[in-house]
Amino acid sequence: MAKLIGYARVSTKSPATDRQLSDLLAAGVRRDDVYLDHGVSGGRAQRPRFDAALDALEAGDTLVVTTLDRLGRSTAHSTGRRNTGLFGQ
Repeated sequence: MAKLIGYARVSTKSPATDRQLSDLLAAGVRRDDVYLDHGVSGGRAQRPRFDAALDALEAGDTLVVTTLDRLGRSTAHSTGRRNTGLFGQ
């Protein structure tokens, strides 16, 4: 059965994930399916919880973010590390 996988990221400048978390839960993502990176810039290649969220995705699942900038600094950066199936790849 398809499920929603949520991802939230806060950089070192913004310590709170409360808004992103509440928006993900309101969108129907189960709390157990939310992956949070704290103190990680979107420009960094290593975002452990983002990688875990992608690894958790199975065929038919949907990755949910509150805004596209949570995925990374650019579309190429967000999807270039592996064939994620995002954006028609």
